[in-house]
Amino acid sequence: MKHEQLRGTPRPLGANWDGHGVNFALFSAHATRVELCLFNAKTGRETERFELEGSGQVWHTYLSGCGPGTHYGYRVHGPHQPQQGHRFNPDKLLLDPYARQISGQLSWDDAVYGFDFDDPGLDLSLSNSDSAKFVPRAVVVDEAFDWGNDQPPRVPWARTIIYEAHVRGFTMLNQEIDEKQRGSFAGLASDSVISYLKSLGVTSLELMPIHAFVDDHFLAKKDLVNYWGYNSIGFFAVEPRYLSNGDRNEFKAMVRRLHQAGIEVILDVVYNHTAEGDQSGPTLCFRGIDNASYYRLSDEDKRVYINDSGCGNTLNLNHPQVLQMVIDSLRYWVTEMHVDGFRFDLAVSLGRETNGFDSEGAFFRAVHEDPVLSRVKLIAEPWDIGPGGYQLGAFPPGWAEWNDRFRDSVRRYWRGDSGVLPELARSLHGSSDLFEHNGRRPSASINLVTSHDGFTLNDLVSYNERHNEANGEINKDGHSANFSNNYGVEGASDDAQINELRLRQRRNFLATLLLAQGTPMLLAGDEFGHSQQGNNNAYCQDNEITWLDWSALQQEQGMLDFVRSLVRVRSEYLLLHRDRFVHGQEQFEPSGFSDIQWLRADGEPMNDADWHNDSNFLAMLLAVEAMPARDPRFDGEKESALLVVFNADTTKVDFVLPATEFHWQCILTTADAEPKINHNSSVGIEPRSLQLFELLM
Repeated sequence: MKHEQLRGTPRPLGANWDGHGVNFALFSAHATRVELCLFNAKTGRETERFELEGSGQVWHTYLSGCGPGTHYGYRVHGPHQPQQGHRFNPDKLLLDPYARQISGQLSWDDAVYGFDFDDPGLDLSLSNSDSAKFVPRAVVVDEAFDWGNDQPPRVPWARTIIYEAHVRGFTMLNQEIDEKQRGSFAGLASDSVISYLKSLGVTSLELMPIHAFVDDHFLAKKDLVNYWGYNSIGFFAVEPRYLSNGDRNEFKAMVRRLHQAGIEVILDVVYNHTAEGDQSGPTLCFRGIDNASYYRLSDEDKRVYINDSGCGNTLNLNHPQVLQMVIDSLRYWVTEMHVDGFRFDLAVSLGRETNGFDSEGAFFRAVHEDPVLSRVKLIAEPWDIGPGGYQLGAFPPGWAEWNDRFRDSVRRYWRGDSGVLPELARSLHGSSDLFEHNGRRPSASINLVTSHDGFTLNDLVSYNERHNEANGEINKDGHSANFSNNYGVEGASDDAQINELRLRQRRNFLATLLLAQGTPMLLAGDEFGHSQQGNNNAYCQDNEITWLDWSALQQEQGMLDFVRSLVRVRSEYLLLHRDRFVHGQEQFEPSGFSDIQWLRADGEPMNDADWHNDSNFLAMLLAVEAMPARDPRFDGEKESALLVVFNADTTKVDFVLPATEFHWQCILTTADAEPKINHNSSVGIEPRSLQLFELLM
């Protein structure tokens, strides 16, 4: 049908349906003309084209009778002056940056590039090939959805336990889920997954990128994909391949079900760069709409992109309209999609101002001042690859940060490296040296031993070297410093002693993670031995390398039960998730112990020399004022003292328990012995093991 065109309004941006028609609005500061193209959803043929009116750098129109399901794209005219930063090319059909649904996949034809491959000037040239047949299109949506009485769980930071998972890989091999729903949002919302997450005891599901993304050209040439999804092209749209039936409301239904189970949904988001890459990349959206506004360009030659992300380009959040797009996107996911927080990939890039990273910069101010965003969980990956790109501990109050220092110190400690005790203690304490300033709390430290990026826990104790040959990069990609140990055999082993040691080390890693101060993050599958066959950079492996093998649950039941007990213990004892830092300055009765103490094997406090000897033994004593035992008013506050004992040495250590008139009960151990009440003054701590004691009063 033909649509009546009216003037429309410049706000809000995007395609917004009001029940009678659709208002289209697109920002471009340097365009000279903008055309809106409508397409037949089934045939892909262009059906109508409309010229937009420009007002205040926004181009807009209103189409009466237009509605949800309409497929559209833009053609934007303007100067083609790459050395001045302008790459307009009306022969390229462009996605709406505010598109809330995207249809179709990118096909890597030469036409998707703005330049002519046959021209020796390459990106300085201008391609006249029409890209419409090869690029995805935006779709007008109806946001109506019955949320019922959905309420955000609002789990307090101190009680948060994060579980990082991939939408597709988490359920692809789960036989309890309908085959059509595996690998989708519907699969994550299944009874099987909800029951499993509840039984595990995690509070917050962190999903790897679900914003619409594309597979890199160099991967497509190798028949690989961008499995992880860190290649965004649509900041308001869900990735179509995660929809089991093409209905975007499937995501909302998933969030609603997880909320009913008391589980938060946190999204891993990528606002530092886009899928358009550097000057040799395709023209899909931002580059063709207003390259000079959307991207950070070199001052010396605006043909060249600043690449602090390592992915070819960096979004220009110094531009107020680009910053507004990111804030609008975040607000959209909270208000319309009901998510509970965000983990920001390469978050340093978001805070880069003219003079470098600034924790009080425009992006952080905008989030802090926003009444919606300031209330959700905000997690930074506190680095990028630009100058001064490592900023662990430098983010503003209210933010949490991935703590790679925790990861590395814990890995090195259990591997048996010498000289690690001071760093281990700081990590166990919640890294107060990094996070206590500005009133930040231990929960600001997102503690992790593993994540999607690197070895799985099983591989951490099974491989000395990365094995990334399947990625097609001659095993040169991925981290080289993994601080791992194979304990005698590279990869899977039939040696019972090696396998027993590996299992104990896995328990040690997880116990350290969940008994430390800070916010623990588990990698999905670590609790039942998922292996990536030594691949520590499986970003392009959409197959059994990354898909969780749920058939392993049966043989890993003991490990799974151990993790569940760990989570339960952490949740029950306030001392294991304090909401403030302590420094041994308060002493409590009747235990007689201070709020935190570090002890050596003879039960005496550590002195300066002890921190630098060759021993890898350490005990952490935590105490509070005793509360009435089992009093429901003090749920989680019944303990007066806990003692966590670490022994990464290869020999047994006789540990003298702290003197008290009461008894110590071992309530958890990574060794094979059963926990018991100790009536003696000392206890043997097995090699490479951890024990947790509670003071019985």
